[in-house]
Amino acid sequence: MQKQISIDGKKLSYSVYGNGKPVVLLHGFGEDATVWDQQVDFLKDRFYLIVPELPGMGNSAITDDMSMEGMAETIKQLLDAEGLNRVDMIGHSMGGYTMLAFVEKYPGRLSGFGLFHSTAYADNEEKKEARRKGIAFIEQYGAAAFLETATPNLFSPVTKDKQPELIDKQLAGLSNFSPATLVLYYHAMIQRPDRLAVLKNARVPVLFLLGKYDTAVPFQDQLQQCHLPEISYIHILEQSGHMGMLEETAKSNQALEEFLSR
Repeated sequence: MQKQISIDGKKLSYSVYGNGKPVVLLHGFGEDATVWDQQVDFLKDRFYLIVPELPGMGNSAITDDMSMEGMAETIKQLLDAEGLNRVDMIGHSMGGYTMLAFVEKYPGRLSGFGLFHSTAYADNEEKKEARRKGIAFIEQYGAAAFLETATPNLFSPVTKDKQPELIDKQLAGLSNFSPATLVLYYHAMIQRPDRLAVLKNARVPVLFLLGKYDTAVPFQDQLQQCHLPEISYIHILEQSGHMGMLEETAKSNQALEEFLSR
């Protein structure tokens, strides 16, 4: 079911599915909520899934505060509108950055959370410079041209060799992205702080889903964080880059189900 709420006069769109324990799924940069379609199909019979379009994506409007903290606040207001006090939350890539900002401010609202190809580290200078170059490219050539260039690099060499149709399908859905939104996301990622303390202070279980061939959030960077929470669930996707929910769907689904059913 498609739903909408108004936050300071700006529309936030999200979908809900199923019944049971509430779970929020946050998409990443250069994606929309459909990236979770296969997880929704697998999990909806056992969980109440809330899948937002982050501000600026789909039918959700750009908000006055597009920082990670600002987007986290929209998720808090969504939960309030749904009457949900405690949920599990899974964030993919930039969705994980938003989720960590939420955990930092509202730790009591979560019964568990998961980083899916994501990190609590801030950008280093090399990463910031790469994002600035991305901004310049988007401003000159547009969102679609940028994503057509960048998206194939999110997949592993194994996927490129054995499942190239996954990349083609992902590329086919890149025509509706706003350049302004992508630029705002990039600025927000550049400015986000280190949040390793969120993991160190976590008193609820934390899931880590890592891609062996991930170049966007390098495998070693993800691995170095797994010991920080009090309770960690760790799954390594041996054939995946940055898009494990598509590249190794069955393994991703099993890891999510195990964590959410704990």
